[in-house]
Amino acid sequence: MAKKGARTTEMADYEVHVPLQAVLLADSFAQKFRPITLERPKMLLPLVNVPMIDYTLEWLASAGVEECFVFCCAHANQITSHLNKSPWMSQPDFTVSIIESHDCVSAGDALRVIEQRGVVRGDFVLVSGDTVSNMSLTEVLKEHQERRKKDKLAVMTMVVKKSKPSPLTYQTRLGNDELLLMIDPQSKQLLHYDAVREPGSRDSLQGNSIQRHVSLDRSIFHDRPVVQLSNNLQDCHIDICSPEVLLLFTDNFDYQQLRRDFVKGLLSDEIMGNKIFTYEISNEYAARVDNLRAYDVVSQDIIHRWTYPMVPDILCAGPKASMRLERCNVYKEGGVILARTAMIGENTVLGEDTTVGDNSSIQQSVIGRGCTIGKNVVIEGCHIWDDVRIEDYVQLRYSVVCDGATVKKGAILEPGVVLSFRVVIGSEFRVPAYSKISMVPQPTEEDSSDEELEYADVASGRADSPRSPFTEDQSTRNGSISGDEDDTAEGPNWDPIEVGETGAGYRWAVRDGGQEEEWRHSVAPIPPEKIQEIVAANREHDVEEVDYDIRALGGQDSLEEEEDEDEEEEDDFEKEVAETFLRAARGVSGVQQEHVVIEVNSLKLAFNKTFADCAGAMFKAIIDLALEAPHPTAKELLSITKDVFSRWGSLLCKFLKGSDDEHEVLLTFEEICIESHKEFAPLFSQVLHMLYDIEVVSEDAIIAWASEKQYADESDKVFLKQSEKFIQWLKEAPEEEDEDEEDDT
Repeated sequence: MAKKGARTTEMADYEVHVPLQAVLLADSFAQKFRPITLERPKMLLPLVNVPMIDYTLEWLASAGVEECFVFCCAHANQITSHLNKSPWMSQPDFTVSIIESHDCVSAGDALRVIEQRGVVRGDFVLVSGDTVSNMSLTEVLKEHQERRKKDKLAVMTMVVKKSKPSPLTYQTRLGNDELLLMIDPQSKQLLHYDAVREPGSRDSLQGNSIQRHVSLDRSIFHDRPVVQLSNNLQDCHIDICSPEVLLLFTDNFDYQQLRRDFVKGLLSDEIMGNKIFTYEISNEYAARVDNLRAYDVVSQDIIHRWTYPMVPDILCAGPKASMRLERCNVYKEGGVILARTAMIGENTVLGEDTTVGDNSSIQQSVIGRGCTIGKNVVIEGCHIWDDVRIEDYVQLRYSVVCDGATVKKGAILEPGVVLSFRVVIGSEFRVPAYSKISMVPQPTEEDSSDEELEYADVASGRADSPRSPFTEDQSTRNGSISGDEDDTAEGPNWDPIEVGETGAGYRWAVRDGGQEEEWRHSVAPIPPEKIQEIVAANREHDVEEVDYDIRALGGQDSLEEEEDEDEEEEDDFEKEVAETFLRAARGVSGVQQEHVVIEVNSLKLAFNKTFADCAGAMFKAIIDLALEAPHPTAKELLSITKDVFSRWGSLLCKFLKGSDDEHEVLLTFEEICIESHKEFAPLFSQVLHMLYDIEVVSEDAIIAWASEKQYADESDKVFLKQSEKFIQWLKEAPEEEDEDEEDDT
């Protein structure tokens, strides 16, 4: 059937229309969201109050996919129920079909079932149900189909996107391991696919320097004058596949995982000669929610509207309620009740019928529907799902709280905590960082799937539809929660050491070797002490630099290409510094100034830069921040700039180790005024004076800059002439001070 479908694709459009099909895997075949996924499948977990699978289906429908086959394995009944109740089953131009199998333990098994069903008739989109994207499929499909006409061995096109990994942790912002991809820059053929840190490796986590070596087959360089080795590409896990891909899985039962087995298997198989190609997107969004860090990052991207039209005010609106967008990315659904003294910070979502009590503060968080939040509560960087009850004086930071959970009066959740469905945390109890607590006991042995323990449905009661036992009590939504009632869930004698005296739930132990994994894949920011530990370890080792462009023997180096690479690296460095700074400036993920200093110092080592380079990049980032605010007049721009530097000037000074570095800042400011932000040109002397007043640049640095300009061309003296009075005042000020001292004597 698959061969017939491939043949049909090659026919003229007027003869046979082959609908664009997609295969959506609704099972992650992983364990990164445990214990949550023992009770609910990952694809139905709420992402900014919308099930993950709905983002994927919405994108596929909008991208022109006509038929979508949703493959279900574990918790298939929940996914089937959700789809049957959703509008996806009644779309006129988008057909959703469900395929169930309860015997699969890997993606390879799932694709073998798909091939046996014979439903795929041509090229298809292969994607996981935890993918969020707004990319168009038109160009990538066109490239794939044109390539297939010329080369029948081109069986897959993989979508990638630039995302430079952290030079400290070797992971991307999504928490995924750094990838080394070798690509033919002319044909875009993928030649090598590997992770710097293999899953389970503890080298980088233990502070050991990773030996970044890669073994390559000499045949790769045959007839290729240039190949590109990149570590700044993110695998979006969106693939355009020919029907032969399904046949390859059927013929090779060793293929279990898509990347580790199938992709690497094809790249190393010289006999069959099948090929994989890449398609890079730039201005479009595509990401897979592979772990809890990715869950947090993608949530913030949705809130910041990088995923438009997949945004809360479009997707979260229910049939009887609407979501409205307010200033500073604050989203509110209908029925939200806020006390007059409640403080709702930026980048926050409040679900329908949620109540927030007096003096409670919420920022950088997603609050689900029907939640009750008491008085004097602090919530920062959290993901709180539906029907959660949070009593007075509770503090939650960078945690995930699932449906129906209760956090009693005065309790504290430290960063990285995960509370699964209906867990109760006792009064005044402090939950340690990275704890995972569930009403389901921890399995004695790990298994191969994240969601295959169907016994959880029985063990936990209402796994199909986790609801809080307090949702029927409407009185709690209209006032304070004092915690006088004894709402401890009935069940075993819970250990008060794990959940508090009046709590309920089991705290899961960390498996051997898993301690260091917690901070890598958590919704919480990486702890400063961990960053300092890694920086200290890196200083003790000579880290081998990776040459991103490897030329085959006989090829010639191009000076122009090297210069372009240097410029691109400089742009990458400045971009990384700017993004690091803006995370602190905007309060994203709770990054503090000390975190920025550590991260920029690590970038300095990774890019082989000086403190002057760091200062220049940081200065540009601060200037860009000042320009974000509305400034209709030059006077208002100057006022905004003074305010921004008053707040962040001390951070800039961390990288100014002497007058030479300060001199570099002045040269950078000149460059900004001439090239990128000319609106600062008439304000140069006033900004210069301000930088002197707040002690960012010293008198010696300014005098040295002025002396250097004395012998420059007249065209380069524009800002010197503008600042003549101020510079003259600097030169005379010491003399006046000396005269005053003599008079006093």
